[in-house]
Amino acid sequence: MRVATSVGGVVLAAALAAGCAAGDGGSRDQGKNGFAQPTSQAKALEELNLPSAYDPASGWDATLNWVPGAVRTIPVTAAPRSGLIAMLHVASNGHTVEAKAADTGEVRWFSAPWNPPTPVEGAEGDAEAGKLGEIPDVVAVEQDGREYVLAYAHGLRGKDSLHEGEEVVRLAVYAADASGTSAKPLREIDVPVSAKPGGVRVRATGGRVLVAWGEGDAFPLSAAVVDVAAGQVDSYKDPDGLLSQCATTAACASTRVVAATPDGPLAAMGTGGFGIPRRWFSDDVRPHGVEAKSGISWNGDAYGVVGGHVLAGWSTGGRFGAPNDPLWSVHDVRTGQLRASMICASDVAEFNEARDYPVIGSPDGRYLAAGPVVFDLKRGKGICLEGDGDRKTIALAAIHDDGTAYGVVLGKSAASGSEAVVAELDLTTNTGEPKVLGVGVRVPYRTSVNGSGLFLDRDGDGNVRVSLRRNR
Repeated sequence: MRVATSVGGVVLAAALAAGCAAGDGGSRDQGKNGFAQPTSQAKALEELNLPSAYDPASGWDATLNWVPGAVRTIPVTAAPRSGLIAMLHVASNGHTVEAKAADTGEVRWFSAPWNPPTPVEGAEGDAEAGKLGEIPDVVAVEQDGREYVLAYAHGLRGKDSLHEGEEVVRLAVYAADASGTSAKPLREIDVPVSAKPGGVRVRATGGRVLVAWGEGDAFPLSAAVVDVAAGQVDSYKDPDGLLSQCATTAACASTRVVAATPDGPLAAMGTGGFGIPRRWFSDDVRPHGVEAKSGISWNGDAYGVVGGHVLAGWSTGGRFGAPNDPLWSVHDVRTGQLRASMICASDVAEFNEARDYPVIGSPDGRYLAAGPVVFDLKRGKGICLEGDGDRKTIALAAIHDDGTAYGVVLGKSAASGSEAVVAELDLTTNTGEPKVLGVGVRVPYRTSVNGSGLFLDRDGDGNVRVSLRRNR
């Protein structure tokens, strides 16, 4: 799980990233066989300040006591179709994946030890200097109707006293419906890369796995699309020629792969314009009233992808930065079909910059948001929660299927996690009708996995605490 480090993810970031001085995470629980032990706990549930949708007395807690205090990712993921929470442990003979039922905490399966490649130089980070560490992680992906849990790590393959090794991202692919206490991966896939620590992104938002690396905050320069069922890897180290529109446009350098789909990579030109090669292009699906060009470049920037949908921003004034507020839209990632659009004053980031807000969705895919930009795709309507000078901006962090959402109220300066004011909204209304829940209320990382919400935090010893609480 990649931790949001933007102000939109301030509740999670403050609890899980830099600032939690946990040292090396303390001791590691191991059995006689060297396996990391399951994390079921007999003690009373941790007291959590939760929204009213969750029962604080019903659920389970688990602890990851090996995760350093300043890291880029937290090795926990949710496999919603299978109703699983998967997490990564460390033992003397390797890393292991533990998969637990989200509703009961019962262990579904436990993997055999897995050995990631040797970490690259500097992967340990430097908490005092503000450099976050890079550790192995886990992510769930659904491909062609089947769900998988992937353990992955960036490092050097074959490095030893006689060899420098080859830099790769290694993916260990497990069936989400595996069983037993020593499940083996269906396959391991090595993707050759060249990146500094923290320079790798692994995403699974379009139906295939995208491994991206190199320069670029939002979308790194080079990418590979991975078919985890077949083990096939298609690399795009120089994506500039992917879209045919580049042949007739002078300003289309710095093309990046934004997401991986069964129909090909979703590519976006650095100066505007996006689509899937030989399938669709943004100019053909742009919202009504939006000009085809913004200056000398194609209009339209792909902001991000979630749940098979692309969130895009468009200039309505000839160029971004003009007095006109941008138009935001949502498109089907495979066809480009327009699902909804609205004008909202939230700025569209430059393509190669970090995104201020992660793109999130409700479990059923009806709702989609990035910070204050929110869409109800069933109604085809948008809600703009950007501040207007008096009313403060609300950045959404989680959404239920019923339209209940939680967000952080943003002032003129970013608040820390302990200071952030959490608001609850009703997205079935035209305005969201926000109401303040107060400071210190926990926001779920996932609103519902098999009827339970997933909450992540650090305990008093700096260990990562994984908490599931039943929906009321």
